Amino acid sequence: MGFWYFLLLFLGIALLIVGGLKKGVSREVKLVMILFISGSLLVLISLFMFLPGSAEIVSQILNMNE
Repeated sequence: MGFWYFLLLFLGIALLIVGGLKKGVSREVKLVMILFISGSLLVLISLFMFLPGSAEIVSQILNMNE
C-alpha cells in the first residue's frame, strides 16, 4: 500500500508545481485553482495515510469494523 501513498504524494506535488507555474488571468485561473486544490488534497491525504493508525481511522469512518 505504501506505493499507492507515494504515488498520491508525487501526483499531488506535480499538480502543485503545474498549478504554481501557470500564470494568467481568465479561464486559466480556474484551472490553476483546481490544480492547486486537488494537488493539496492529494498531498494531505497521502501524508495522513503514512501516519501510524490511519488505517483504523479510515475503517471507522467507512464503517468497516467487523
